[in-house]
Amino acid sequence: MARASSANSKEREHLDEIDAIFREAGLVRHRRGKALAARPAHLDRAEANALRVPAPIPAVAPNGVEWLPVPEWQELNWLWAGFSTRRGGESRVYCGERDNPELNLGFTAEDTREAVLRNRQLLTEAVTGSAETPLITVRQFHSNLVIRVGLDDAKRERPRKADGLMTDKPGLLLGVQTADCTPVLVADRKRRFVAAFHAGWRGTVKRIVELGVGRMRIEFGSKPEDLTAAVGPGIGACCYAVGEEVLSEFESQFIYARELFHEVSDSDSVRTKYPMLFLTQRAPGHSPIGQSLHLDVAEANRRQLLDAGLKPRAIRMMGGCTNCRRDLFFSHRGSQGHAGRMLSVIGMRPR
Repeated sequence: MARASSANSKEREHLDEIDAIFREAGLVRHRRGKALAARPAHLDRAEANALRVPAPIPAVAPNGVEWLPVPEWQELNWLWAGFSTRRGGESRVYCGERDNPELNLGFTAEDTREAVLRNRQLLTEAVTGSAETPLITVRQFHSNLVIRVGLDDAKRERPRKADGLMTDKPGLLLGVQTADCTPVLVADRKRRFVAAFHAGWRGTVKRIVELGVGRMRIEFGSKPEDLTAAVGPGIGACCYAVGEEVLSEFESQFIYARELFHEVSDSDSVRTKYPMLFLTQRAPGHSPIGQSLHLDVAEANRRQLLDAGLKPRAIRMMGGCTNCRRDLFFSHRGSQGHAGRMLSVIGMRPR
């Protein structure tokens, strides 16, 4: 017994030393399981409702398409820009038989190519006034690759691979597809160049927006003080639960990483009213009820725009959670993968 007690005492001393090291790094050791795993201390705690950002009211085009213009950009009469919703269009594969057809803008396996092409024409008509405006998209793969595009890209049968695109050519519309990821549009008000970025969490941790603004400065001579940006609808911090490996990725890249994460309490109304229905035989701390780690991707991209030199007043946060507002947006997570795609578009009117 004495030997066992001595061994336990030494083990506690070792754990105390480890805890002290973790505290210096701002971490705490998990008390669950046999392995020693580290997780961040002092994360912001919040209820999901407190993290929800209302979606803007969409504009309705004469052709029935509902889309989100950027209010601050209405005075820029040389600029085309906007974020699509799921409302309007001619797709029927993601709605009920009695519902109105929808505006799926991605070439998904479920939808027909003809319906998607028609939907894209409807969106370009809503944003630019003409269904014939060339629309350039890319094959996205969650990278930080940004390419410069022009008229030749509008004629390609197969888009190039990238997650960001920019141009100095008027008369073109650039588009990035999303169904939970965050879209970011950027315009140079003085030199009149534009860019569009697809920023899921993987692209965000790879700094696609920050690097993309850097590319604009190199390619076009843009100055940060002349840039304006709009961060479009994506899955919000209210709904975007992630694993601790995502937090680790962000902490390896950003000194402010912890400010992007929240510990969110499970606020399910049914569980709150009938807690006995959700009791399990698992040990305390192992039930799915409790705290979960949520990431604010929109805020992460706003911080990258600030780090790239944009002024806070030059950044428009559109708001709207794609998972909360599945009546307005497509959500890959909210529909368990059975979702259409939205397009965020930007371009310059012909001179």
